[in-house]
Amino acid sequence: MKLSVILPCFNAEKTLAVQLEALAQQEYSKAWEVVIADNGSCDRTLAIAHEYLAKLPNLQIVDASYKPGAAHARNIGALVARGEYLAFCDADDEVAPGWVAAMGEALSKYDLVGGRDEHWKLNEPWIVQVFGCEEGSGIYNHPYLPMLSGNNLGVKRFLHEAIGGFDETLLQLEDVDYCWRLQQAGAKPYEVTDAVVHFRLRTSTMSICDRAWKMGCQEAVLYKKHRPIGMPQLISWKTLLKTGVMLPLRLLLQVRNKVTLVQCLMELAWRGGQLRGCIKYGYLPF
Repeated sequence: MKLSVILPCFNAEKTLAVQLEALAQQEYSKAWEVVIADNGSCDRTLAIAHEYLAKLPNLQIVDASYKPGAAHARNIGALVARGEYLAFCDADDEVAPGWVAAMGEALSKYDLVGGRDEHWKLNEPWIVQVFGCEEGSGIYNHPYLPMLSGNNLGVKRFLHEAIGGFDETLLQLEDVDYCWRLQQAGAKPYEVTDAVVHFRLRTSTMSICDRAWKMGCQEAVLYKKHRPIGMPQLISWKTLLKTGVMLPLRLLLQVRNKVTLVQCLMELAWRGGQLRGCIKYGYLPF
């Protein structure tokens, strides 16, 4: 088996069939499989997965419910996977035609690869504008190390095993930590422009702000973990205070429509999450 596509899922009955149908249409000249790692779904996720056993002959469905979180599900999927290469995607997205082949070919040449996300197909236009991702996204040049997203990521198995897989203590940003640790181990990321995933963004103001808050909280954990090994100071009290002071002014001067309003609220939630995370996890931002 050359390539294993690992698909973590949790209560994904509304979107899983779209992703599995897209995977069923993929063509790749080498032997490959799909591993669905279910993180304890209590809806029809497993029933839908079993419907694709005939369409995806090399489909494995495994129980990954021992711990909550995508990190645990991905690790369990990788543990049972038979491929030399591991490619990760998510249950609420849709891989574009040629994704599997592009990942497989890239991993035959490079140790760590990331594809590109497209945002128009599965999202309303105003949502795309809120996130400012009209042109799509690929590998992000973070001030510390490049970031790759876990929904469109490939790695050689030996490297995954060398770093011990995903950090299961992280419930957000586990993919960022994973890619940083791979790079610290010597892997260099390569962007695969032909490996396209149609990415599904959050659909409501509440869910957008909730995600921003949670990511802000987990940033403190992530930065606390990586600061001693060379990451620069990226959260400061000055920035957190400035956001709180400037928000009323921004609401008055910059908010002109739903998009700009949600952008302001998302930033407030993100900065508030950072502050909460710094306090909760003892990360001093100075």
